[in-house]
Amino acid sequence: MPARIRPYRPADQAALCDICLKTGEAGQDATALYQDPMRLGHVYAAPYGVLAPETSFVAEDDEGVCGYIVGALDTFAFEKRLRTEWWPQLRRTIADPADRPRETWTPDDRLAHLIHHPERTPRAVNEPYPSHLHINLLPRQQGQGMGRRLIETWLDRVWSLGSAGAHLGVAPANTRAMGFYAATGWQRLDVPWGVVFARKRPA
Repeated sequence: MPARIRPYRPADQAALCDICLKTGEAGQDATALYQDPMRLGHVYAAPYGVLAPETSFVAEDDEGVCGYIVGALDTFAFEKRLRTEWWPQLRRTIADPADRPRETWTPDDRLAHLIHHPERTPRAVNEPYPSHLHINLLPRQQGQGMGRRLIETWLDRVWSLGSAGAHLGVAPANTRAMGFYAATGWQRLDVPWGVVFARKRPA
């Protein structure tokens, strides 16, 4: 059945983490890679529902929440809030693996390192494209136009709130997602540290 899009609710947090895990390996199920099934979602999905609910949406069908699009209007301000309001609580229960050789790190360890040493979006991206998003959709709703609908919903929201532009990161192995973004009006940026797509607010 077609899914509908609605604003995020606090009760959706577990679903966000579950979907993040089930799409976390370049769009494929990452469940077998992580011992902690919540950790991936606690890094890439859950904080948006808590700290930026005004720019967080879910897709829901007859089986439940089947996808989401979350993001921040102001990336710089959001990263600052993560440093003071989100990462500290996770650090109390998740150890920093920095004292062990990197070659021994598991996927859980790599996420733990991000929690203790979060990355910051470079100004070259953040200034012209201050908003950013994450989007994931379970297979049962893929290929039916829901991804486009989620992006349109989210962009309409951030444009209405005054954003000048938006960006998103893509795993280098996720060639399907790269094709999708290129086909839906996103421009790939020439950056040395990853794969980033961006859009300016329409004139």
